[in-house]
Amino acid sequence: MSVAPYAVQIATARGRLHREEEAPTRTPWQRDRDRIVHSAAFRTLQYKTQVFLNHEGDFFRTRLTHSLEVAQIARSIARRLGLDEDLTEGLALAHDVGHTPFGHAGEEALSAAMRPWGGFDHNTQSLRLVTKLERHYFAFDGLNLTWELLEGLAKHNGPVDHPTPFVAEYAARHGLELGSFASAEAQVAAQSDDIAYHAHDLDDGLRAGLLHLPDLEDLPVVGEALAQARHVQREVGAAGCGANDPRLRHETIRRVINVLATDLTAQTQRNLERLSPRCADDIRHAPYPVVEYSTPIREANAEIRKFLYARLYRHWRVNRMTRKARLTVESIFTILSENMTLLPDGWREQALAARDAKKMADAHRVVADYIAGMTDRLAMEEYRRLTDLSSPG
Repeated sequence: MSVAPYAVQIATARGRLHREEEAPTRTPWQRDRDRIVHSAAFRTLQYKTQVFLNHEGDFFRTRLTHSLEVAQIARSIARRLGLDEDLTEGLALAHDVGHTPFGHAGEEALSAAMRPWGGFDHNTQSLRLVTKLERHYFAFDGLNLTWELLEGLAKHNGPVDHPTPFVAEYAARHGLELGSFASAEAQVAAQSDDIAYHAHDLDDGLRAGLLHLPDLEDLPVVGEALAQARHVQREVGAAGCGANDPRLRHETIRRVINVLATDLTAQTQRNLERLSPRCADDIRHAPYPVVEYSTPIREANAEIRKFLYARLYRHWRVNRMTRKARLTVESIFTILSENMTLLPDGWREQALAARDAKKMADAHRVVADYIAGMTDRLAMEEYRRLTDLSSPG
């Protein structure tokens, strides 16, 4: 596949931490993507919350379906920009593997519980999973992904000025250069995440009845998309389907995604013309992120984000779910950290060995790793097993 000069190039790839013979039928980044897809951490995203708990409905997004939608958007934009599509897709698929059960509610609870022991955040956890916790190979822990993918995973939100201890230690081992921007591929994956969750959280909010189409009429980009969709509905004679026609919702969301992705691509092309990068390192060392929206769309995105926080993420029904989720994670952590003999096989031995060696931060990290790897369903089952006498185990 031919890519632009400023794309990441196979000829100058910096390799893997542990040397391996590359596959004869796949590029390094196709191999990375395949390792991510086959990982346990990626599979468990199927039952981890995006906005709504998994058991609240089969048609709401989970972290897995969200990641697939991010990958689809990111790959399309990468193709338009002449970037490496496989690396972009791999980054999009990997970006959420460190999420806890119950999404941000679970992360906030685990972060608070781990504050005395080094803290917790899902970005660091993603790097821990793919470099340490996944165990598939005899020769090394982790997935042994390429420098380019791990750099993008560590820096997808931009230069890292204050890395967590784990990120700092791994970056030093593998030379991830935390002070610069990541590749254009990583920047595309990060911006595609925003496009996906804005559009699809609106969709899920409408589907759940927490939002209604009239609520969106004055929202920038979204209101215009809704007006255009209603016009098409009238033109094709589908007006009788009513304001709640699911096709009207889908047509609106489709147009929102198209506006955001088109603007991001066009502005990025203008930025590339101005910068005239000759290689991927020119992107990394640019004084600003190259993959960006135009000013009007960036401001519109901020309004959409503000609307979602006020009307969806802080809706009383979501607040109730969030409180229950936090209580579940807090309780599991408290019980298991106070009595580590209750951990299951494998986890128990690690935690007790660290505790006996007086490495209490490491012992509590084992508990956090165990909880972070749970699905929503498993966390609820574990809470019942630990607190309800009628539950076996």
